Amino acid sequence: MCAEAKERGIHITMHCLEEEMDQAVFEEFKMSPMEYCSSIGLLSPATVLIHMCWVTSPDMKLLQQTGTHIAHCPASNMKLGSGFCPVPELLKEGVNVGLGCDGAPCNNTLDMFQEMRLAAIIHKGHTRDPKVVSAEQALEMATINGAKAVGLDKEIGSLEVGKKADFVGIELKKAHQIPNYDPVATVVYATSAGDVDLVVVDGKVVVEKGVLKTMDEKQVMEEGIKAGREVIKRAGLDKTIVPKWPVITG
Repeated sequence: MCAEAKERGIHITMHCLEEEMDQAVFEEFKMSPMEYCSSIGLLSPATVLIHMCWVTSPDMKLLQQTGTHIAHCPASNMKLGSGFCPVPELLKEGVNVGLGCDGAPCNNTLDMFQEMRLAAIIHKGHTRDPKVVSAEQALEMATINGAKAVGLDKEIGSLEVGKKADFVGIELKKAHQIPNYDPVATVVYATSAGDVDLVVVDGKVVVEKGVLKTMDEKQVMEEGIKAGREVIKRAGLDKTIVPKWPVITG
């Protein structure tokens, strides 16, 4: 697979070391996880490894030497109890770390602002160091680092001459964002996706004054609810996936 991807110039994205038990798989090869990944040609600047909660210091050097990228998914890791990706150590080692949301069932909101906030605070609590993973680093993880991870940092990820006009606009005037002494800190610690006023993708306005302009949002949500119910029914889980508490509607 790795050789084929390299020959075709295709990037690889793979979940790796999300759970502690994943380590046992690599032990069968009598190699560390990243030694094995390196032996099959997986580690490269065209590879993104997702989660990496259980990567150890020696393997971090291999990640840095090969230019392999990491996608940190803090909301998913916390909800599933997977563990803590050692982001402060990875950044210190010079490994490029971006942010991801993982899938909707293990994240719920798919809110990149939430991921930034979590990435900036959980490692402070875990390491008991309030200086690790600054707001600036979290914002870089959500923008330019992510662009680097997918090989698009020459096109997107930062506002520069020659790059595509990809950005969001936030007024930072809502009650939960006041006072605003530092815009970056306010964006990372006090802002959510619902606060976004403007979204521009490659110069095209897709959200204006908080309203999606490219499709009927209400219709999409209704179709999504219907599709979700049909999937649950086909899976025979319509009697299993129900609220634990009684729900009053109407």
